[in-house]
Amino acid sequence: MKRGDVVALFETLEAANPEPASELVYSSVFELLAAVLLSAQATDTGVNKATRRLFATAATPRRMLALGEERLTDAIRTIGLYRMKARHLLETCRILIERHGGSVPRSRDALEKLPGVGRKTANVVQNVAFGEPTMAVDTHIFRVANRTGLAPGKDPLAVELGLIAAVPVAYQLHAHHWLILHGRYVCLARKPLCWKCPIAAQCGYQPKTPPPASS
Repeated sequence: MKRGDVVALFETLEAANPEPASELVYSSVFELLAAVLLSAQATDTGVNKATRRLFATAATPRRMLALGEERLTDAIRTIGLYRMKARHLLETCRILIERHGGSVPRSRDALEKLPGVGRKTANVVQNVAFGEPTMAVDTHIFRVANRTGLAPGKDPLAVELGLIAAVPVAYQLHAHHWLILHGRYVCLARKPLCWKCPIAAQCGYQPKTPPPASS
């Protein structure tokens, strides 16, 4: 994708949504970390339903740890892979208390040492909580980056590095959210809604999906 098209793409996304935000519901950095950890292979809507009650009683690492595995597992039972996620979350809480004074660390290295926290989760926390211009590549962003030609890559890391190189500095802080929301609601996996896409003119995807036939 040409530089001018990249700029036009992000100008359009910014105009439509100047202050994009995560659709996960949280009120602290710890709650954000917990929600993102739980969101792997799950929808934000599903995670929010589970964490609404969970965070009301366990909004800190100490309170979460005090729940114990059985109660935490029961609280997140509606989320996929809930048993493994409960174990990871409790171990993460223990590490936060023992090594970080109960606070969520800011560095990528420290974040990735927490159980269940990979590069994508670390990038989300760094971006959303600490304002770092990171690119958290999930399935939506991977699809949009490849389909549009913005940052083609065979794996998430390749796409992440491609985005860092391609996205103008002025748009890097919010690029992650613009792209994930675009993939979630417009550039759908099975059938992109090209006829209503605001960045269709910059997108290299062909053939564009036509509008549904009128009844």
